[in-house]
Amino acid sequence: MSTTAQAHPNIALVKYWGKQDGTGNLPATPSLSITLDTLQTTTTVEAAQGSDRVYFDDKAADDPKILAFLAELRRLYDIPPLTVRTQNNFPAGAGLASSASGFAALTTAIDAECELGLSRGTLSALARMGSGSAARSIFGGFVALEGPAWEARQVLAPTEWPLTTIVVITSSEQKRIPSTTGMTLSKQTSPYFPAWVTSTRADFDLGLLLVARRDFDALAELAEQSCLTMHALMLSTRPPLLYWNTATMACIEAIREMGQAGLSVFFTIDAGPQVKAVCLPQAAEEVRSTLQQISGVEQVLTAGLGNGASICLS
Repeated sequence: MSTTAQAHPNIALVKYWGKQDGTGNLPATPSLSITLDTLQTTTTVEAAQGSDRVYFDDKAADDPKILAFLAELRRLYDIPPLTVRTQNNFPAGAGLASSASGFAALTTAIDAECELGLSRGTLSALARMGSGSAARSIFGGFVALEGPAWEARQVLAPTEWPLTTIVVITSSEQKRIPSTTGMTLSKQTSPYFPAWVTSTRADFDLGLLLVARRDFDALAELAEQSCLTMHALMLSTRPPLLYWNTATMACIEAIREMGQAGLSVFFTIDAGPQVKAVCLPQAAEEVRSTLQQISGVEQVLTAGLGNGASICLS
């Protein structure tokens, strides 16, 4: 018997960068995100003989994060050795939140395969132990993650405020400094980290209000500011964390120009060179057409708002 689950990556509009001290992989700040529907991770789990086995795209992988995650789950639940097979339809480790969709899919599949019967909130908290952003991919639409429980919750369903995201891939290579490492460096070395934590908490509260109002223009301003503040924090880290390339910068300029011309679109960028242009659905065709013409752009994907993690086959 095996169980297959799918989950989608999410992109934070109010960003998360940095963790609390101690165990549990707790974020230092709350965050607000949207789940994407086109990009997805598919993960199958089944009982294994002897020890855990992990495969990415049918190739054996000794992934320490997954193995540590499974060990942590076994401290809480009766879970046998597992064979884990996972694949993405988008580049992994390149700033497209593959760890978020990956751990959300893995947690969901294990829950069903081992008949744990866990609530969505508990699944979110467990997925967070693998990746802070994975807590949000358990849910679809607009999703909030905040303390003290640090279980994500849905703010709006995908159909309640449909938005389109144009995902611009400017490099498929894995980033040199993983997010977890970068977050630790920022907390340890950036003089701006305390201010980042304070400002993000205020941004989160404002973001919830703007989403409730469906105020696209104000949300656009907030999301771009949160993105740029996070990357300023990264640049002030020692050594500096610079995830962008020249195509990233060109996309930012193009999106700002479209916005100034009256198009409803804004940019957001995570720990990688990929650019996400979030827009109203009626603007999507023009945004996509403009961005795919930029030098250095490898691929352009279009995504709506997606649902949360779910079981496919069992």
